[in-house]
Amino acid sequence: MSEVSGEERLARATLTCVAEPGDPVMGALLRSCTPAEIVTALVQRRAPAPAMPAGGTGPGRDWRHGLERALGRWADRLGEAPAEPVLDAWRREGIRLVCPGDLEWPGQLDVLGDARPWALWVRGSGDLRYACLRSVSIVGTRSASAYGSYVCTEMAATLAERGWTVISGGAFGIDGCAHRGAVTADGVTVAVLACGVDRDYPQGHHGLFRAMRTKGATVSEWPPGRMPTRPGFLVRNRVIAALSRGTVVVEAALRSGALNTARHARDQNRPLMAVPGPVTSALSAGCHQIIRDWGAVCVTGAHDVMEALSFPDDEAPGHARGPVLPRDELDPVMRRVLEAVPARAGRGPARIAVAAGVGFDTVMRCLGALAAAGFVERCERGWRMRKGASRDMTAHEVRSCHGAGTPSLQPPDPSRQTAATSGRPPQPRG
Repeated sequence: MSEVSGEERLARATLTCVAEPGDPVMGALLRSCTPAEIVTALVQRRAPAPAMPAGGTGPGRDWRHGLERALGRWADRLGEAPAEPVLDAWRREGIRLVCPGDLEWPGQLDVLGDARPWALWVRGSGDLRYACLRSVSIVGTRSASAYGSYVCTEMAATLAERGWTVISGGAFGIDGCAHRGAVTADGVTVAVLACGVDRDYPQGHHGLFRAMRTKGATVSEWPPGRMPTRPGFLVRNRVIAALSRGTVVVEAALRSGALNTARHARDQNRPLMAVPGPVTSALSAGCHQIIRDWGAVCVTGAHDVMEALSFPDDEAPGHARGPVLPRDELDPVMRRVLEAVPARAGRGPARIAVAAGVGFDTVMRCLGALAAAGFVERCERGWRMRKGASRDMTAHEVRSCHGAGTPSLQPPDPSRQTAATSGRPPQPRG
């Protein structure tokens, strides 16, 4: 159940209507005042108390002047704030407001500090917090080449098939390819919009947005009904970068919104990756620049992305920690085989072996062990994830999987070879 009261939820809904996303004055006020206190002060046309945010150096003249101007601007927009009946109508349309303190609120947005969203309007069946726990932002130019479109679509589809959420901005070009690749793989994808979530912008993506919402969501800092503005596209880019564990730039010119997103990822100390392109292509010049000057990792496919976002098996001394997900307790070979098994469409063991980079005998032993633990199953086209299972195993299931036969690169045990090569889980002995 949400920990946010109805009063605070209504106040935060009002703030999304009166204050521009990322407004530093509002962000500073929220450090010392509750949303309800700020809204009450706006209604009364006065400064909220205390007017100086916690941790400030003193209410200097510039601060007071900026606050006075902001208060007047916000108060003039109070008429745009939704009343309860309007909020109820939006809820009936499947639009909800997710606030800091809600169970669905993605905690990684705290990296934005005072620029953290006041709240997020969300439309779709996906749980935003859960979706963003294992997510990748893929961004790029609107004028994507055939090369960029192909690489992006394949990368997004593979990532989605292996349980990663794909986050982008919903625009034409690379953004659309990223979302479409995830939807094609029956995966989860999230679009961060620069307009209200009741508007499908661009209109040409109406069908794509509808498909996205069946498992994912569209998200916006702006309230329903708000039209996009040119500055709004740049402002929302910080949220695209903050929601994900890392950002991939597929194609970007030297001056582009995609590089703005990449800059936010860099400033947030999130992994930054770029897909190389022809050195003669202006569309790849931005990618080459961030590889050369910003230390972005060069990636050529989904495997490179997942490797860049995986935690190393051996942490440096003094930085030891447990795995982010219980599946990390699997040994590397078993984990690679599990990642190579598709979620829905079957894949033959030979193709799984190629994708995982292991031998045929090894992949068969792994599949037998994973099947015994209940995570994969045989189907007409080979092997797939068992319905209802997850790659994010519980610790008990991980131990059971190891007990069923931890894989190695040694020659197969002849006494177990028949069961392994037949694709059936090995039977328990005695």
